[in-house]
Amino acid sequence: MEPIQWLCEQHPFLTYQCFSIPFAFLFYVLAKQGCLSLTYRYLFLASGGCILAVVTMGVYSLLLLVSTVIFVLLVCSLSPERVHPWVFGLQMGWQTFWHLLIQYREYYLNEPTDSRLLLSVSSLMLLTQRVTSVSMDLQDGGRATLMTQCRVFLPLISYALNFTALLGGPLSSFDQFVYFVEQITISPPPQPLSVISYKGFQVLSLEWARNYLTRLLRDNASSLSVSNNVLTDVLWIWGLAVVLRIRYYSHWKISECLNNAAGLGFRGMVKEDSPNWSGLSDGDLWTTEMSCQVSEFARRWNGTTATWLRRLVFQRCKTAPLVMTFGFSIWWHGIHLGQFVGFLVWAAAVRADYQIHKYLKPKLTSTRRRLVRTCLCWLNTQMVMACVVIAIELRSTSSLRILGLTYTGVFPLLNAKSLSNLLKLKC
Repeated sequence: MEPIQWLCEQHPFLTYQCFSIPFAFLFYVLAKQGCLSLTYRYLFLASGGCILAVVTMGVYSLLLLVSTVIFVLLVCSLSPERVHPWVFGLQMGWQTFWHLLIQYREYYLNEPTDSRLLLSVSSLMLLTQRVTSVSMDLQDGGRATLMTQCRVFLPLISYALNFTALLGGPLSSFDQFVYFVEQITISPPPQPLSVISYKGFQVLSLEWARNYLTRLLRDNASSLSVSNNVLTDVLWIWGLAVVLRIRYYSHWKISECLNNAAGLGFRGMVKEDSPNWSGLSDGDLWTTEMSCQVSEFARRWNGTTATWLRRLVFQRCKTAPLVMTFGFSIWWHGIHLGQFVGFLVWAAAVRADYQIHKYLKPKLTSTRRRLVRTCLCWLNTQMVMACVVIAIELRSTSSLRILGLTYTGVFPLLNAKSLSNLLKLKC
């Protein structure tokens, strides 16, 4: 039992998701063989979510259950055009209350926060995505099938508490979820064992790389405060940001495994014997990390959340949509000081990125110049995102102090200065 206990303590999220995979595959097998009626398929997914919430969160699972009950009552009692404002307001109010309570305990009472509470609030944030996705579908004039399903509470509860998306996403639409549950018996996806094994190996590789880099950074951390070598300090900060990002890639990949095990995420056959399981994904390490623009990185990072934010805020705001989108991200993530600084820096960097590339693109005609520009833009993207990730993840003033002492914070300032100069040129 000791190895399992150590795994639960050191990697609780990965542990819970891994233990859920056999149950997801069991759902796939039973549904494919016709052993589960449509009602039992919804019940399997919803009850699995309830059990997973109780096991992993204890009494704090009530945060999700209360939110789900209120959501279902609102959808079933209000007209479609009035659902979204009520769902959005109550859900974000409920989530913000718990975020502020955590900050009160951490900063005012100086008490450690229960890990189960942190996990429940993280799941509550994902639940916010799902319930507002449904409310936006209804407000935007959802199809008749969507309206019919929304008036039946079981699909709604199953979508909200589905155990394959409870802890880690990725976000799928209500329409996609209902179609999958209805069609898995009629037209089941191919057996997902091979893709589960492949993505499981990717998770192990990512965790090995993260642990190796963590040890390397820890061994060199003592020289950070006494080193006069700016390049060494900047590389250490960049390495820390890479470690923090790898954790996200690992979590997203194991969540993909869990969804694929249930049959979710299948996009058809690429070749006769090559199924495409990329239908549900929050990001790929290679594709995202090779981004040469900050704006490109923003679109690829946490892909389904980025799409949700674009739909919820960016496309609905007529005034300063970019600032409003990143401002809402601060609210949604918990309103910590580091998050406030990190997301505002990210917004400014995206704005600068648009203007800089628009200005430089016509001037770079030769292949050599374009290659130099690509390399410099990739380096700039990496360093800006290093500042953003460290500020957001460490959350407190200590992260800002580290960025200042190592001169890494110069990179976002250079982007802001470039934006200012370009705006002056336009004037």
